[in-house]
Amino acid sequence: MDKPLIRVVSAEISRQGCYLITQRPAHAQLPHLWEFPGGRVRKEEDDSSALRRALTQRIGCAGSVGEKVLEVSHEYEHYDVTMAVYRVEPAEEPMAASVAAVAWVHPDNLTDYPFPGADQRTVDLLLSDDGEE
Repeated sequence: MDKPLIRVVSAEISRQGCYLITQRPAHAQLPHLWEFPGGRVRKEEDDSSALRRALTQRIGCAGSVGEKVLEVSHEYEHYDVTMAVYRVEPAEEPMAASVAAVAWVHPDNLTDYPFPGADQRTVDLLLSDDGEE
């Protein structure tokens, strides 16, 4: 049986050496896990418009979507995810609009936060390249 393939976009937002991550709400799929802010790409959207919409809904601000940093795929039990991560410069101060919490986390401390599979692969790749920009 073929599993659905879901395209997700996420934002790499950094400030003073820390990354912005968000905690999934209790009612969400994969509750309480942490992730880079973003969301699913709808059929009528391109990556940039989907990311701006998701950021406005989840952290109360959109921003300027820059270059794609990386793209990963991950297989979950009932669906597969392709996640593209873009650099984003937020237009306002991010806040917990429809997420449980936001946190600015230094790369050395990202391993203290539990992430879903696709996001964990992203964290691993970002940490392997940390400092090479």
